[in-house]
Amino acid sequence: MVGALIIALGILSAGWLLLKALSRGQTADFTAIRLALARYLALALEFQLGADILSTAISPTWEQLGKLGAIAIIRTALNYFLSREMRDERGQTSAEKPVVERAD
Repeated sequence: MVGALIIALGILSAGWLLLKALSRGQTADFTAIRLALARYLALALEFQLGADILSTAISPTWEQLGKLGAIAIIRTALNYFLSREMRDERGQTSAEKPVVERAD
């Protein structure tokens, strides 16, 4: 349930950022909004995996352990690629910003 709440919060937050960007006419780049939503999704994946581990730890069967292993692999892979994309986007965004030197 916590994971679902985090996703809902992320959607609301990204929606708010999107509305602000649209109202200002900033429709060229939505990278910051995508990164904000991605952070919430990554956090939700961690909570979901933790919940699955706890539910299996209570009364595990071989079938449940197999399902947990598959879910853990899938969610870990999703989180890895999501984190990698966020890192790449941050690097690309910071590389695109012009460096302004101050004259002291």
